[in-house]
Amino acid sequence: MRPSRMVNRSDANSLPISTPHFVGRDRELNALRAAVSRRPAIVLVEGEAGIGKSRLLQEWIAGEQALTALVSVCPPLRESLTLGPIVDAFRGIDRLVAGLRLTDLAGALRPLFPEWSGDLPPALEPLEDAKAARHRLFRALDELLRALGVDVLVLEDAHWADEVTLEFLLFLTSRQRADGPSLVISYRPEEVDAGSLLLRLTSRLPVGVTGSRIALASVAPDDTASLVSSMLGGEPISHEFRSFLHERTGGIPLAIEESVRLMCDRADIVFRDGQWVRLALTELQVPPTVRDSTRERVDRLSPAAQQTLRAAAVLAEWSSEAAIAGTAGLTPEDARAGIAEAADARILSGDDRGRWRFRHVLVATAVYEAVARTDRALLHRRAGEALESVDPQPVARLAHHFREAGVTAPWARYAEQAAAQALASGDNTTAVVVLVDLLSETALPPADLARIARTTGLAALGRREPVDEVYHRVVRGLRAVLDGPGLSAREQAEIRNPLGRLLITGGEAAAARVELERAVTDLGHDPAEAAKAMTYLGWAYGSPWPASTHRRWLRRAADLAAGIESPAVRLNLTGNRAAAFLMLGDDEAWDVVAGLPFDGATAPERLDVARIHTNIGTGAVMWGRYADAERHLAVALRLADAEESSRLLFNVQLELANLDWFRGRWEGLAERSAALAEANADRPAIHLAGVRLIARLAAAAGRRREAEEQFRFVLDEATRLGAADDAMEPAAELARLWRADGDIPRALQITDAPLRTIRGKGIWLWATDVAPVRVEALLAAGEAEAARALTEEFARGLRGHTAPAPRAGLALCRAHVAAAGDDPARAASAYARAAQAWEALPRPYDALRAREGQAIALLAADRVAEGRQMLSVQYEELFRLGARGDADRVAQRLRDHGADVPRLWRGGRKGYGDRLSPRELEVVRLVVAGRTNRQISEILAKSPATVDQQLRSAMRKAEVTSRTALAVKVTEAGMLEDDDSGVTLS
Repeated sequence: MRPSRMVNRSDANSLPISTPHFVGRDRELNALRAAVSRRPAIVLVEGEAGIGKSRLLQEWIAGEQALTALVSVCPPLRESLTLGPIVDAFRGIDRLVAGLRLTDLAGALRPLFPEWSGDLPPALEPLEDAKAARHRLFRALDELLRALGVDVLVLEDAHWADEVTLEFLLFLTSRQRADGPSLVISYRPEEVDAGSLLLRLTSRLPVGVTGSRIALASVAPDDTASLVSSMLGGEPISHEFRSFLHERTGGIPLAIEESVRLMCDRADIVFRDGQWVRLALTELQVPPTVRDSTRERVDRLSPAAQQTLRAAAVLAEWSSEAAIAGTAGLTPEDARAGIAEAADARILSGDDRGRWRFRHVLVATAVYEAVARTDRALLHRRAGEALESVDPQPVARLAHHFREAGVTAPWARYAEQAAAQALASGDNTTAVVVLVDLLSETALPPADLARIARTTGLAALGRREPVDEVYHRVVRGLRAVLDGPGLSAREQAEIRNPLGRLLITGGEAAAARVELERAVTDLGHDPAEAAKAMTYLGWAYGSPWPASTHRRWLRRAADLAAGIESPAVRLNLTGNRAAAFLMLGDDEAWDVVAGLPFDGATAPERLDVARIHTNIGTGAVMWGRYADAERHLAVALRLADAEESSRLLFNVQLELANLDWFRGRWEGLAERSAALAEANADRPAIHLAGVRLIARLAAAAGRRREAEEQFRFVLDEATRLGAADDAMEPAAELARLWRADGDIPRALQITDAPLRTIRGKGIWLWATDVAPVRVEALLAAGEAEAARALTEEFARGLRGHTAPAPRAGLALCRAHVAAAGDDPARAASAYARAAQAWEALPRPYDALRAREGQAIALLAADRVAEGRQMLSVQYEELFRLGARGDADRVAQRLRDHGADVPRLWRGGRKGYGDRLSPRELEVVRLVVAGRTNRQISEILAKSPATVDQQLRSAMRKAEVTSRTALAVKVTEAGMLEDDDSGVTLS
């Protein structure tokens, strides 16, 4: 038996603590080797913090001496430098650039590598288009990779990568060839958003590219024992110690390692009876997190080492001894001694370039969070001052440090430089995030604030993300600058212009119109921007102006556009003008549309052409020109898909879904509508349109309560947002529901405001759905003269306009008026004409409902057999279409007239039915947790209206009328214990 060897605190340094062996990862290591051997390959290594991703890559690289690998790590900066990880990877190469065979394209690399300027080709001419500049830069980087003969590009901690870096990786993926580099990328899945570009790296692999995803899990209890044993001289550990340590650390290698080091520092372990055991297992507490263990370990170091670690934590990246010394406020000698002590304690690690950083990010975070906030500001200021001497200056890091230090002037200076670099690479989001916090800095001179606000607003317009928290921060920031003192009229206009266009993106039409109208008078110095603002003012929504005012703005924009040299700007203005004229119902729009291109020479041009054709398709749907709509939407779909613009694809998919509704292609439409509504919860216009589709289907299926709730939600939100055109259909459908209930006053009241809008603006294209139901309600109220007057007013409003859909609506109004007369035969003919008009579009659902009116008129004319026959046909066709509610109504009419009703097969109901959707489930969970609607809105990044709508939908499905009752019911149903969505609440 071996003697017992106690370790006390005074003798702690004598304990044989070693770097742990690489254990429990043989399968993953073999998988990584096998994947990379099949070049070209894309390998994603995923796992939570501390799980061992970096160690796996280190072991693999150490065993692959024949491979040329570039390795970089993404720093955890709040605003990452555009392409910073890629640039750092190249700066680590030993081979001289001067000897490489590079084409003139490599001149695009000069801004990224100013230290190589003597060895690179001459700088290229700047490109105005940010996306084109980014694509050229990507090609140059790819050329450099191949010239260097790089076999593998390794990127660690890609969850912190800037968007342009991820786009470059996707670019490499699309160009993978047998001689191209493989990609090995590590990241934390829990820190990657669902829509991140990172997750698309292996979703669409080119032919011949090997894709592999290696997920690291916690190590097993036996591997925990092996890892600890390797740190303690190879001696075994007790079963109790192993179980205790594995349970408390969750099998996370980093947590295991740090906990062991802490226990050794505290002399909490003893070697007894041939194995390591822990003293007082039930009494002494092992820190459950790396944070606790790290803080205690750091406290045992000398003051100089502790200050060095605080500086390294603030710097957050590989940093030189000089930078650490300057940040820590230490002499070079003291800093060097502190670094050496921290390195000996296995907290810092160095590279062959004399730089240092924390071995683990979690440890760095623990140290940083332990620094008092007042001390953090001082350390960040020192870090910024230390990094100012670096050449080239790391402007994103400098902006970050001076921001955290609260030193406004250098923060603003470096933030603008970092934003300019990001914009040059086409990374608008990074530029916006770097700048937006400056907008609330009243310490800046007004002229500086105005310049920064204008840059921020224009950069935000180029973002591809939907309406998110960044969008809201920009809007708040721009408004704050406008509310401040000292801005000239021109400066205000240059801020209001992008603000107005952003508000259009956010669905705030009325507010957008106010900003643009105030901006346009002071934009004379910039004809292109003035013309854009005028074109937006030409759109008919969001203002009480008559159509003539919108037309005047559009013609002013056209006059300005004629003198603009840029073909891209002229195309943008022409496309927007055509769509605006379509919304006004003006036939001249189609002459403009005929001259639009169907493709573009560059990616930005293709995206603009796709957006234009989406808008034309939307207008064509409103007109009832469905063949034209399908053609334009097909162009938009092709281009948006080719450019991988998910945001634009949602717009196109929504209009295609609308088109399918009108044309009677309802199969699978419920699922598509629900998916569109949920995927665009933070894009008001798209979300409301998706909900409107859901409501249409619910109304047709006879789910009256659901339809009413959804239409009410859409109407309220459209009214709040100032989207007058979007308020027409929900008001008409609510009136139809209430008229069917016999609530005529309510049906008339809900159509008052839409009709006032149509009359005030003179846009009778919008009356397609509202006018017929209003006429019906007036007739039911005994106001036949008012019904006839409205019908004639509708007819006058359509003179000179050829849109087929409103003309079919007019035919239906005339049929309703005829039905109220004394000649049922005349009414039957009028309904037949209305049905034919709908059929010509084709719009079968409306045609079937018009045929129902025709059949009723035939019955009233004593043409009973003919009327019953027609009703039988309508019953079967409505049923097969999916309009079960209408079919049931027709069936009852048949029974009332003594006819037999055939029994048709009824399939299952589409959509979620009485089950909660995934988005509703999110809201309900937070309700049960006691959150208010406002808190839920903030947590889920949804608008309060969306939360309210989803909560009301959940309450309807649960058949309860209060939040408390809902919480009780879902808890009793056991839903909160089930990860699956779609739990039935009955």
